[in-house]
Amino acid sequence: MTDVLILGGTGWLSSRICEAWLDAGASVTCLARGGRPVPYGASLVAADRDAPGAYAAVAAREWDEVVDVSSRPAHVAAAAEALAPVARHATYVSSVSVYARDDEPGADERAEILAPATGDADDYGRQKSAAEAAVRRAFARRAAIVRPGLIVGPGDPTDRFGFWPARFALAGEESVLVPDAPEAHAQVVDVEDLASFIARLGDARFVGAVNAVGDPIPLEGLLRRIGAVAGHTGAVVAAPPSFLEAHGVGYWAGPRSLPLWLPADAAGFATRSNTAYRLLGGALRPLEETIARVLEDERARGLDRPRAAGLTREEEREILAALVG
Repeated sequence: MTDVLILGGTGWLSSRICEAWLDAGASVTCLARGGRPVPYGASLVAADRDAPGAYAAVAAREWDEVVDVSSRPAHVAAAAEALAPVARHATYVSSVSVYARDDEPGADERAEILAPATGDADDYGRQKSAAEAAVRRAFARRAAIVRPGLIVGPGDPTDRFGFWPARFALAGEESVLVPDAPEAHAQVVDVEDLASFIARLGDARFVGAVNAVGDPIPLEGLLRRIGAVAGHTGAVVAAPPSFLEAHGVGYWAGPRSLPLWLPADAAGFATRSNTAYRLLGGALRPLEETIARVLEDERARGLDRPRAAGLTREEEREILAALVG
């Protein structure tokens, strides 16, 4: 039986990686603080990664596979150093945010990455770059680096993708505001497909980096398909980027944003090559299936609940009124 250690195992993605390994018949141990339960069938080693000796208990035995998803380079480096002598293989879940440029559509894993972070104040991409370097340094030719793009699915805590099925369903026969950005693209990977892929790479002891991203799709096409699944029958009103910016509407994520919308100079961010992902057996389930699952989850959680990303319905109505007025 394959012995797998997951550093985490209770978060949105890491719990699904744990489940994917359990489904594959592995014996899975999760190292986590213990505030939330680990998936059924896994074992918990309670530890705080900020504490001295956090990895002592798990470094006292051998592992076939170690998985880390942390964005904190200090955590990743300390774990890699402690576990490299006792682990046969490691998989680090990084991000396409490590790439130095976002203006090269179709770029693959050979593209230049950002310089590693030198402190906690550095941006997310450089933090992930530093963590990648730490894993490579400790594991050398025994590590897989997985670089997802936008991860979507039920329970997503960022609300970036879920905002749209919820908004179209909530609007019903009323208008929905979207960006007038025909050049914009989106690129999503379902969390379940990603988790299965991560377990697949670990089982194969794959070495190297791979973009775990879906097929690029024009953003307007994605929103049209989301609206159809959500049963939206109202108007879809496209506002120019200059108008949206003038009214304080942000890109990509966060409060008062139109999620997934990217600036024109970031055309490469959501159009990266997924050739390696597909060749390595990465699955991409039908987009409508993911949309339907997310919509079901959004209905259960509340279509009009407070969100980490997107406009409130009241903000949206105000902007729509200003646009037509």
